[in-house]
Amino acid sequence: MSWRERLERKKVLIADGGLGTELIKLGLKPGETPEVWNIARPEVVRAVADSYVRTGADIILTNTFGGNPMKLGKAGLREKTLEINRIGAEMAKEAAGGRSLVFGSMGPTGELMKPLGTATETEMVKCFAEQAKALEEGGVDGIAIETMTDLGEAKAALRAVRETTSLPVVVCMTFDKKRSGYATMMGVRPGQAAHELEEAGADIVGSNCGAGIENMIEVAALMRPVTSLPIWCKPNAGLPEVVDGATLYREAPERMASRLGLIVEAGAVIVGGCCGTTPDHIRALVRERDKLTG
Repeated sequence: MSWRERLERKKVLIADGGLGTELIKLGLKPGETPEVWNIARPEVVRAVADSYVRTGADIILTNTFGGNPMKLGKAGLREKTLEINRIGAEMAKEAAGGRSLVFGSMGPTGELMKPLGTATETEMVKCFAEQAKALEEGGVDGIAIETMTDLGEAKAALRAVRETTSLPVVVCMTFDKKRSGYATMMGVRPGQAAHELEEAGADIVGSNCGAGIENMIEVAALMRPVTSLPIWCKPNAGLPEVVDGATLYREAPERMASRLGLIVEAGAVIVGGCCGTTPDHIRALVRERDKLTG
């Protein structure tokens, strides 16, 4: 069953929660490349994926957020791009077992595009195309381009997926609340992002990370009037707090789930979690979704 068929049947889909923060709990060290665990500790990555499948999540993401060759190259893993992404996809598909759809996670390169930086659009497209092709070979059901702040980079990633695969594509950006309203660190506003990404060929648009669900409700409401596409939102479990050197996310599962009706009313139809969210958060969202749509 495709994501469109699932959405038509269920009205609201629930995506998975934080992956990186779950791996940190299981021993991922600061500065360590999470994606290398697809090779070095596959049983741990598989266990996290399985924990989200068992919550009833409709969509889970692969452990490939930083799996593009530019990002992996900085960690000396450029030649492992194909292996890391293919294995990441295969493990998630095995964990899903047909119960959940699997979308390949593609995050930013960490490079700035011209004129602010040195990367060209052609280089960006080539970089993301290599990752997208590997994820498709691993069997993913779609691609989630996420945590983008530069619209140019987001569009380059989208173009790469479109030119390299036949997969559906989600494109999400990360917005901060400023005095002048919501914008990415590169100055892109939610309405602008939703409109331009739809024009560029995205299947789903939205936002992830950067804020808790209260702020994400406002972001969804800003996107809804300017796009006809489904909106995807994956908020953090509240804003991060650093206590004794550790980053904490304090929004409880029940609190997040209690806001599901509001974010759906604002326009979101696919809702999950990002940093700090756990299987308990997703389980609570699934229960709340079933109440709303049942």
